Amino acid sequence: MATVTIEPETKNWTWVLERACEECGFDTRPFPNAQIGPLSREAARPWPALLADPLVRVRPRDDCWSGLEYGCHVRDVFRLGSIRLGRMLREDDPRFANWDQDETAVAERYDLQDPAQVSEEILVAATELADLYDTVLPDQWQRPGLRSDGAAFTVESFGRYFLHDPMHHIVDVQRGFEALNRAP
Repeated sequence: MATVTIEPETKNWTWVLERACEECGFDTRPFPNAQIGPLSREAARPWPALLADPLVRVRPRDDCWSGLEYGCHVRDVFRLGSIRLGRMLREDDPRFANWDQDETAVAERYDLQDPAQVSEEILVAATELADLYDTVLPDQWQRPGLRSDGAAFTVESFGRYFLHDPMHHIVDVQRGFEALNRAP
């Protein structure tokens, strides 16, 4: 990772709350909010198989994360999701510090982590978040939180927004493996 730099992510993905993602097909809108917990568990299920692939450390392109790097990112997204959801449930109008996913990938050396360990950590982090969502009471779904860039969320919209990330990256990794398997 030190020799190949991936262009930092600059998209504001909050639009996934308004329409289905054209890249991965996931639609955050049609399911009831009570399904956010179960869907969080579902979003973790494919990761052990993805991270067991022999090509997991190989980038399909120099400007694209490997399956392992995506897995580390997804693990950290689940972890951060639990922290932020917990704050939204406990605090009034929490403000979230910026999290730079690209800096984290380099600082935490995503490329050198153990895929089996990351796989287990994804399952644990997803379960923690899902269990927390399962505790949300009817009057808590509209509790607010504010991201550092000014994006406003409720407990419900945060869960819907969040779910897109691991679902989208499952598709990213599958496409990456397909490209690697087609390469001469």
